Amino acid sequence: MKLAFSSNAYLHFPLEETLARIAGFGYAGVEVLADVPHAWPAGLLPARRREIRAAIERSGLAISNINAFMMNAVADPRQPYWHPAWTEPYAPYRAIRREHTIRALELARDLGAPNITTEPGGPAFPGRSRDEALDLFYEELMPCIDAAARCKVPLLIEPEPDLLIERCDEYLAFIERIDSPWVGLNFDIGHAFCVGEDPQDWIARMAPYTRHYHFEDIAATRVHKHLIPGRGAIDFVATLRAIAATGYDGWITVELYPYINEPDAAAREAYEYMTSLAARLGLAWS
Repeated sequence: MKLAFSSNAYLHFPLEETLARIAGFGYAGVEVLADVPHAWPAGLLPARRREIRAAIERSGLAISNINAFMMNAVADPRQPYWHPAWTEPYAPYRAIRREHTIRALELARDLGAPNITTEPGGPAFPGRSRDEALDLFYEELMPCIDAAARCKVPLLIEPEPDLLIERCDEYLAFIERIDSPWVGLNFDIGHAFCVGEDPQDWIARMAPYTRHYHFEDIAATRVHKHLIPGRGAIDFVATLRAIAATGYDGWITVELYPYINEPDAAAREAYEYMTSLAARLGLAWS
């Protein structure tokens, strides 16, 4: 397994500086935020894409994932990460999410990233049933799956508390509708814990779909607030042991976006904890 850190904790820093800082703590990889101020796809001319690729190569980091979930650039006042959602009532507005996802897939192809992540449908909206919302998510997602196949970049759905697909069983029900090898799961350990699914109980069952993991801790209250691993109530020994038992050899990305005012301290503490955890289990980050 390989350890990465998400650039979304470094919203006060340009991407080049973010890469240098993450590499300096010992991480092997970086999750690149497809958003401002790092790599908002709609604003990246070819020259800037080449600069980003060169900066990543200079840093010595590999890309673990392109995070296309967050859309701060749109600055929706309701919630800066979720909107525009796949399930927005106004079709031209939800099209922004669809086109952003396609651009993120193209960016991943250009940068050599292994996959991108997206939100699981968005929040519920008044006047629409859950089945209708799922149908809308499916319809909007299908052009992106076609783009994923063209770009040869997997598109990973990330279950999220309070959104349309929160739980692993909801993901399994939805994915039955999609016959494509280019769709998978971003298994966010903290999100599973928030909705009452202790992650170690689901890892083996979800392994056939999981292409990438997000790690963060969550308090015993199970309130959705990302904490540095080791500061909350998640059983990371059982979780990492369960992941290792599946034979997974891909990326685990630590995602700590609430720590934008102290990202270096968060990245350092998380790296030390994850390194100690792996050693405790007789594992090593490759």
